[in-house]
Amino acid sequence: MPPTPSLPPPPKSDLRQLFAFLFLFHSLPSRLAAAHQGSSSYAAAALTEWRSAHASYYAASDPRDTFGGACGYGDLGKTGYGMATAGLSDALFEKGAACGGCYEVRCVEELRYCLPGTSIVLTATNFCAPNYGLPADAGGICNHPNHHLLMPIQAFEKIAIWKAGVCRHAIQYRRVKCIREDGVRFTIDGKGFFYTVLISNVAGAGDVTTVKIKGSVTGWLPMGRTWGQNWHISADLKGQALSFEVTSSDGVTLTSYNVAPKDWAFGKTYVGKQFPF
Repeated sequence: MPPTPSLPPPPKSDLRQLFAFLFLFHSLPSRLAAAHQGSSSYAAAALTEWRSAHASYYAASDPRDTFGGACGYGDLGKTGYGMATAGLSDALFEKGAACGGCYEVRCVEELRYCLPGTSIVLTATNFCAPNYGLPADAGGICNHPNHHLLMPIQAFEKIAIWKAGVCRHAIQYRRVKCIREDGVRFTIDGKGFFYTVLISNVAGAGDVTTVKIKGSVTGWLPMGRTWGQNWHISADLKGQALSFEVTSSDGVTLTSYNVAPKDWAFGKTYVGKQFPF
């Protein structure tokens, strides 16, 4: 039999193209994952590093689902938070001290569900209650020590598709400065000389740690946290203009003098100064 003719070796240019293709093919997963973790326009406002978390969503089937919440903000539309909100798990909620803080959230590495290069900033307005009838890693998504964010589906779909359901180990979050329009809002309620004040629309760190109130003929009086960002005091301040001193979790103190005039009334909201952001 005649010898089988040998084929000439491929040109070097073809070999280089083949090696380049193989390199791109094998590095594709890491490149796609890196796209999910790209730089964010909120980087300058970051207060913490990125941390791992879980996330899930709920679908608001009734307009009343945007009311209430463990932070006490009431109608989230009227208070300016809308649907860009989250309920925090027990490990993050800090018994209500975290209310009002802002969290930038992104979905990473889960290539089937994450939307590359996206993130959303959410305000903590609610509590994701634990279910201690189930293990933390098998149904008890908001149990301690899980860092879990429960968000409206409208917010969830900004970073992932709804089919993802509960995203485990694919979510990252970090605290960022809150950006707000207008000043801090003080909603006064109560009865007699027992007053409650809901503090909302807080910029900067967003979460409030201490509050003082002052009447036009009194000194500064400390208020106690009732729940969430509702604060209370027992003092007769009727007929006095009211000032507030508010300190956020980053140690910044904001003083707003004579926010409420001397004829203030229960059920009214008064606007003070605003934290820098």
